[in-house]
Amino acid sequence: MRLDDYDPNINVEDQRGSGGGGGGFGGGGGGLLMGLLPMIGSRFGCGGIVVVLILMAVFGGMGGLGGLLGGGQTSAPTTQSGPRSGTDTKSSCSLNAESKAACNAFSSADNTWEAIFQKNGQRFEAPKLVFFNGNGRSGCGAAQSAMGPFYCPTDQGIYLDTSFFNELSTRFKANGDFAQDYVIAHEFGHHIQKLLGTNAQVQQAQRQASETEGNALSVRLELQADCYAGVWAAANKTRLEAGDIQEGMTAAQAIGDDTLQKQSQGRVVPDSFTHGTSAQRQSWLKRGLDSGDPQQCDTFSGAI
Repeated sequence: MRLDDYDPNINVEDQRGSGGGGGGFGGGGGGLLMGLLPMIGSRFGCGGIVVVLILMAVFGGMGGLGGLLGGGQTSAPTTQSGPRSGTDTKSSCSLNAESKAACNAFSSADNTWEAIFQKNGQRFEAPKLVFFNGNGRSGCGAAQSAMGPFYCPTDQGIYLDTSFFNELSTRFKANGDFAQDYVIAHEFGHHIQKLLGTNAQVQQAQRQASETEGNALSVRLELQADCYAGVWAAANKTRLEAGDIQEGMTAAQAIGDDTLQKQSQGRVVPDSFTHGTSAQRQSWLKRGLDSGDPQQCDTFSGAI
């Protein structure tokens, strides 16, 4: 995908080389759940952590998706290897090829959605792109590489360890620049849900729901983010190159709940799905691509 270089005015934060540290998590059930986050993120692919954070908010573990859990324990700083942090947008985005690709995709999504909101008479508020490596901090708590990329609605940040792009290619066999762009666009889709109030509505509904019903709502939230990623791509279709769409479809297939569960445990448990099947993720990404219309991304009405 032939994207323009990033706008130097995009909001970029860089935690790489800062020593990490999750900060502020205490003991009890919440501490146990936070200890499981790396495994959960690894199993469920991009954006997986946000579902856990939502569930913690629903069941009282985290106030408003961002309040730090009680207790005085703080995780010890972790020595990190890898690139040092940049000091401004230019240095952060230019640190390596993966950083620049992420900034280019983020900037494109930022410009695209600002234009869509303006056209519809809606107020747009830009998120921030936060780089980290190994361990980092977010408004939703600790950030770890094993979580995969995620969006934190509390501080409106898209968190990324760019090493995930290598995992996307090697582990998930999803190669190509558009596969990487899809990851950024999907997380940007969660920001759109935050701005439109969809996140808050889902949280409210989950408070009254069973675990299975809560999972089903999370699936609809994730599939809508996939559709929004497709809307972004449709708005930039003149920049698509041969094979780009297939790269996106391959990535969507690779991180479907059914595919991941078959790989990790040899069986599929539909009631535990939080992101949707491979077929569903491909279908909603394609719907956004084909329509270019956010109104066609209503995953909360009817069957999915």
